[in-house]
Amino acid sequence: MLLRLKLLILAISAAALGFCGWLFWFALSPIELASPTVDFSIRPGSTLRSATRQLIDAGLPLPEWKFVLLARANGASAAVKAGSYQVSEGVTPLILIRKIMRGEYAQAEVLFLEGWTFRQMREALEGHPDLKHDTAGLAEAEIMARLGDPGIIPEGMFFPDTYVFAKGSSDLAVLARARRAMKGQLDAAWAKRDPDLPIADPYEALILASIVEKETGKADDRAMIAGVFANRLRRKMKLQTDPSVIYGMGEQFDGNLRKRDLVRDTPFNTYTRLGLPPHPIAMPGLASIAAVVHPAKTDALYFVSRGDGTSEFSRTLVEHNRAVAKYQMPGARRRANR
Repeated sequence: MLLRLKLLILAISAAALGFCGWLFWFALSPIELASPTVDFSIRPGSTLRSATRQLIDAGLPLPEWKFVLLARANGASAAVKAGSYQVSEGVTPLILIRKIMRGEYAQAEVLFLEGWTFRQMREALEGHPDLKHDTAGLAEAEIMARLGDPGIIPEGMFFPDTYVFAKGSSDLAVLARARRAMKGQLDAAWAKRDPDLPIADPYEALILASIVEKETGKADDRAMIAGVFANRLRRKMKLQTDPSVIYGMGEQFDGNLRKRDLVRDTPFNTYTRLGLPPHPIAMPGLASIAAVVHPAKTDALYFVSRGDGTSEFSRTLVEHNRAVAKYQMPGARRRANR
């Protein structure tokens, strides 16, 4: 009797070891994918078994009961995280289980460029295949209300950067991150501003920074251009900046700015109106914000493009007119402050 019991125990032990070895082999054997990468999603509220079926339906050749057994052995029965995932060749069942337990989602990114308008931001979001388009068809006012900023005009209120997100994320979530980033950057810059600025609050700084952003892509010129604008604001001179005029023209702008455009009054025509336009004209980057809160100390009141991306700065109108004659092509209207 004792011998039989020992043999039974040995048989059970051998079977257990064999089972463990088989499970170990299954856990570490690469899954044979039909393509180099496979994308799949797990729906919210999915159980382990339903999540496994979703993996199989997405093209992962898994024996359902084996995978469920291995997952339960690793504590995944109550820890499957909904979301979008991606696996590549060489992935094993054990790696896959850990991925869906930890929520190691497939990631994508979207880039918002300095100088973009809100319309351009929306186009980038709407055209992104890895986002859920919750803002589709919404008016700008409704988008801002959903972001917790009712009544705020969205232009310039988002920070230009590359935003990484889990595939299947809401475009509203990306906008919310960009909104928080701009608030943080603007508040931090304003807290360290020069004491004698001719602007009253962070929003005015944002408006002026958006103009600086559109006036030049040359990093070394930003602080000088901001200094020119600061001098003009202090002297109650019109800013006379083309980018704001162009923004006010909207779809009427055909690529050429004409004299008649400069005298046609709009809220954004800084040739006909004193002070800043009513709101930002684009999304400024950190360098333009920094330039506005720390403008160059200069006597210049004018600047004109040299045609190579840099600007020529002048203290008097006589100097400025000479610079215009020197650097501007015949017949071309200058992009400058007059």
